[in-house]
Order: sequence, then structure tokens, then C-alpha cells
Amino acid sequence: MKKYKTGLVLSGGGTRGFAHLGIIAALYEKGIVPDVISGTSAGSIVGAFIASGKSPKEILSIFKKGWLFKYTKLHIPVDGLLKLDGLKEIIQKEISAKNIEDLQIPFFISVSNLNKGIVEYKNSGLLGETVLASSSIPILFSPVKLGDEFFVDGGVVDNIPVKPIQNDCEKLIVCNISPINPKVKVKNLIQITSRTFYMNVNARTNEIANSADVYIEPEGINKYDFLNLSHAEELYELGYKSTIKAIESQLVE
Repeated sequence: MKKYKTGLVLSGGGTRGFAHLGIIAALYEKGIVPDVISGTSAGSIVGAFIASGKSPKEILSIFKKGWLFKYTKLHIPVDGLLKLDGLKEIIQKEISAKNIEDLQIPFFISVSNLNKGIVEYKNSGLLGETVLASSSIPILFSPVKLGDEFFVDGGVVDNIPVKPIQNDCEKLIVCNISPINPKVKVKNLIQITSRTFYMNVNARTNEIANSADVYIEPEGINKYDFLNLSHAEELYELGYKSTIKAIESQLVE
């Protein structure tokens, strides 16, 4: 018998992370609650709040205040063009658990070790700092120091982190919000950098989709920009409707 009944994997995808909330809301509505969660980047942010016990609607309300992936330009970029403002602080304010291991639901965060060049899956340690590290897209955002080493976005090596939980779950639900739009227009360095990053992170998508018991990739999500905050409700509904459809077609129980 495996350790967990249902495992939930949340991919990175920038501000498309609002879709994760709609996905989880639909799962909850059907009585499907994860026993363990694994996430990277946007998935690590959503996963942290879900693992703390907050509902998708509560989290949506918090996110819509405007801090999620809010960024400002640095005057003299040394290790990143932009800086994530307030992410760690809002996690510390809204989530009572200070450490990953203190969350209500077991939670793994994918981070890329910049010093060693490997992916690591953290299920203990400081929550705010680890989520910040997992969300720091290289070049766009500054690396985060954890202990004596520097870490960046987990998606650099593993954007859909099934590995830490796949052998411990009876059923694995994988949510991918980072497919690439082949017709997008790139207008500036920030968009070029983010698009290049997500081109790389999609390399193993088909392999992972085939290994999942249930694979959810909201139809049409590739039309939304990775760093645009103006479509929160649309993305939430897109995630919700796609999951209801997946539940009906893939017979989730």
C-alpha cells in the first residue's frame, strides 16, 4: 500500500498560476483533496497556500490584491533584470506555518541549485524563502540564497515535479499551465527571456503527461502571457472548466 492516496503536481507558469486555483476548486467540488502536493514556481506559490489549509477562493482574493508576481525594475541589474517584491513577506503574513514541514498537507518545492547545477525537492526549511527561490526565473529575477548556496526557479531543471511523490501515490494528478503559444509576438527583452525559459521547461511534457493518472492542461491557456496580471478571473475559470471536463473524461475518483 502506498503512502498517499492522491498526489497533486503543480507546474510553473508565471501568472497563469491563477488557473491552478480553478483546477483545485473543481477537484475540491468533486471531493478530490490531495494528500501530498509538489510544485514549482507558480505551482509552489499556489501549493504553499493550499497546503496551509486555505481554499482556492480565499487564495484568489489574496492574489488579486496585486502582489502575485509583482515586479519592479532594478536600477543597476547585477544578477536579475527584475525583483520580486513582497512575495516572501505576503507568504509570511498570510500563512502561519514558517517552515514547509509545518504545513497541514505534506509539500515538496522544486528548486534549482545554481551552484551544483541540479534540481532539489525541499520538504523542510523556511517556507517563504524556498517559494521565492522556486519562483525566481534566471536573468529576470535574482537568485535566492538558502544556506550557503544559491537557488533559482525549479522549472530550470524540473517544471512539472512529479519525481518526489510519484512512487508514493495511488493516483497522480498533474496540472500543466506552461504550454507555449506558437503565434505569440515578443516585444521586449523581458518577454524574450521568459519565453526562452518556458521553451526549455516544456521539453519533457509529453513524457510526464503519459506517466500521470490524470493530466490537466487547460485548453487555450497558451494564449495568456506568463507575466500579465490582468486575467486572474479568466484563468481561474479556464482552470475550473478544464478540470470538470478532465474529471468527466478521465474518470477521476
